[in-house]
Amino acid sequence: MFRQEIKQLIESRISDEGMVETGVKGVHLFKVTTAIPCAPAVYEPTVVVIVSGKKEAIIEGHHYVYDSSQYLCCTMSMPVEAGTPEASPEEPLLGVYISLDTKVMTELAIEMESSATVIKHPKNSAQGLSLANWDDNFSDALLRLLQLGDNPRDSAILGASRLREFYYAVLKGEAGISARRAFGVGNEIARSIEYLSKRLSENVTIDQLASQVSMSRAVFHRKFKQATMMSPIQFMKSMRLNQAAMKIAAGNNVSEAAMAVGYVSSSQFSREFKRMYGQSPKQWSQSKGLLENIT
Repeated sequence: MFRQEIKQLIESRISDEGMVETGVKGVHLFKVTTAIPCAPAVYEPTVVVIVSGKKEAIIEGHHYVYDSSQYLCCTMSMPVEAGTPEASPEEPLLGVYISLDTKVMTELAIEMESSATVIKHPKNSAQGLSLANWDDNFSDALLRLLQLGDNPRDSAILGASRLREFYYAVLKGEAGISARRAFGVGNEIARSIEYLSKRLSENVTIDQLASQVSMSRAVFHRKFKQATMMSPIQFMKSMRLNQAAMKIAAGNNVSEAAMAVGYVSSSQFSREFKRMYGQSPKQWSQSKGLLENIT
């Protein structure tokens, strides 16, 4: 019942393709009617909920295909390939994109960890991306959040509390294990990724990242790969190249995109870009045009 109400709310508020604001900061509705092949993107901390159609994300060869039966929870900045390969005017992709406020999520996660009833997280659980089934708490919190509609007064007075309620439902649900690891005590890898994400144009070293979270290089490397499925070096390269690919797709020239993510040598950038995507930056920009992914 919750899902049908949520779908009806979304359908009533978005008619054209694209993304629209809801009046609550960080909460957007989206509609896609065009099949978009998977292309480089960067997921920020977010929850993506689908109510119609399917969406796909790929990271290190792992495919995350999700629809109205599961939502995606991304707890840290992650370089992915994302697309909507099955969207069409007859079968549009409809959903909700909810940014996760790291400050509020951290407060909630720490409060939960201080509770005697909190579930301990397994040692080997991944952190970056996870798919989770809807439960009653999640569905109810999402519906209450969207019911605020476009009423400025309701959104201003109740928006923050309804969003906090939604975050809590995520932390309690199937995605809660990865979310509590990323935002609660022991969130060193998430913090190191946040540090790196703000400095993609700089020459950040592994030792520098490890020292930021008071770990040895070896321990940092092991925990980083456990959380992201990539080594720190692979992750940095993927983040830089994905950001550059997105800039090129948005209309930036190749040199500007390369410099923006810290490449001094255009030839090195072109070599690494072609190695990752199978095309030179110029070939890729021509084949993708001005593609804008809804991620």
